[in-house]
Amino acid sequence: MGMTRIRNRGEGMQLEIRGATVDVTVSGDSGRGVLLLHGFMCSAQMMSSVQEALCGQMRVAAIDFPGHGKNGRSAPPPKPWGVPDYMEMTAEVIRRLKLAPCDIVAHSFGARVAILLAATYPELVGRMILTGAAGIKKPKTGGATVKQRVYKGLRGAVNLMDKTHLFGSLPERGREALVQKFGSADYKALSPEMRKTFVKIISLDLTDELPRVKAPTLLYWGAEDTETPLWMGKLMEEKIPDAGLVVLKGCGHFAYLNTIRRSCASQKISCWRVEREIPFDNHTGGRAGLCERGGRAAGAALFAA
Repeated sequence: MGMTRIRNRGEGMQLEIRGATVDVTVSGDSGRGVLLLHGFMCSAQMMSSVQEALCGQMRVAAIDFPGHGKNGRSAPPPKPWGVPDYMEMTAEVIRRLKLAPCDIVAHSFGARVAILLAATYPELVGRMILTGAAGIKKPKTGGATVKQRVYKGLRGAVNLMDKTHLFGSLPERGREALVQKFGSADYKALSPEMRKTFVKIISLDLTDELPRVKAPTLLYWGAEDTETPLWMGKLMEEKIPDAGLVVLKGCGHFAYLNTIRRSCASQKISCWRVEREIPFDNHTGGRAGLCERGGRAAGAALFAA
């Protein structure tokens, strides 16, 4: 896996892993290890409230994924990475910081990494909270739209121009023009290298990995999530052998942030001990005892000592 080198930087540190620079912040001196994994093109700062809430009784590490953290301005990986690359990097962080077996709180893309990690290296993972978890491909909706057909036709023409080597930088400028015309806002905001990483990430469907996840898992979902719709959470609950699902009404893809604002700000308790007035749509599970105390206590039960 290559050499890991650590340079301390105040409250955080930098790890050189697999040719990439990984920023990690560690809080808390004792207790069970907890690892926080943020979403795509977010940063560890998005998980800071979770880290602050847990570090009093646990040793909590938050990763800035290469090419993501610091508002997307951290150094990208040495080559386009897919989920397996980020997973191997995360496994090495756990080993180097001696966190295993650690509990994991992961959002969106971070949950992709956590799922593959738990399926591949079960000895490194204790229990997990996955919120707005990505990793399941959306089913195709039939034939391509007119916009998709136009894009594919133009892209094919640009690629053909490139193969002739007669048009200089025009094909490259043409590709960027197509991205700006047809790409999503998130995709357009990415650097050319991170676009390649993005394509590799979303091309991997983790559905077949879900039954291999042995870690007790709490799935924490916003009922109004449009990025990772609720049906994905229900499928994960069905496929992961030891899982429970909690759904929050009125919350979207960042349901965990809504929870933090409504619980930690008002009480000195764990950010996952959700206040009773939060209206849950439903909660299921209980196979691992995750939800036998009800959905409102499921997160607290997961992280109980």
